[in-house]
Amino acid sequence: MSIEKVRKYFAQWGMEDRVMELDHSSATVEAAAAALHTEGRRIAKSMSFLLKEGQPIMIIFAGDARVDNHKFKERFHQKPSMIKHDDVERLIGHPVGGVCPFAINEGVVVYLDESLKRFETVFPACGTGNSAIELTLPELQKYSHAVEWVDVSKGWQEEA
Repeated sequence: MSIEKVRKYFAQWGMEDRVMELDHSSATVEAAAAALHTEGRRIAKSMSFLLKEGQPIMIIFAGDARVDNHKFKERFHQKPSMIKHDDVERLIGHPVGGVCPFAINEGVVVYLDESLKRFETVFPACGTGNSAIELTLPELQKYSHAVEWVDVSKGWQEEA
C-alpha cells in the first residue's frame, strides 16, 4: 500500500508519525481541504507529465493553480502532456488521488511551482486518496528532492 511506502520513506527522518490517514477522501483539492479543515489553495497538488523523451516529471502546484500551457512550453519546450490515468501508478509509483512526491519511482523528476510560495505550510498527499502531511516549504523541497522551482501556472495570482 502506498501510504505504508510513504511512512517508511519518512521514517528515515523520524517523521512517519506526521503522515495523516484521514477519515474522508483527500483525492481532490476540494475533498482534501474539507478533510483537513483548510483552504483549498494550501493543498499541494501533484500533477504528472510526460516529456517527449519519455521522461516522467511531477510538478507540485498550489490547490488553486492551473497549468499555464504557454509557460509550460517555454520552460519544458513542449506542450504539457499529462500522464494518462491508467499509467500514473506504473510511471510515478502512486495511484491517482494519492500521487505525491515521496517514495516515487526512480527517475521521476520533481519540480515545485511558484504558486506554493505564498504559504508557510502546505498539505501534499501521502500515497493514497485519504492521506496527507503538513510540511513547510523548505521541508517540501527537501523531502520531495525537487530539482528546482518553476513558474508554469496561472489562476492563483489574482488572489496573491
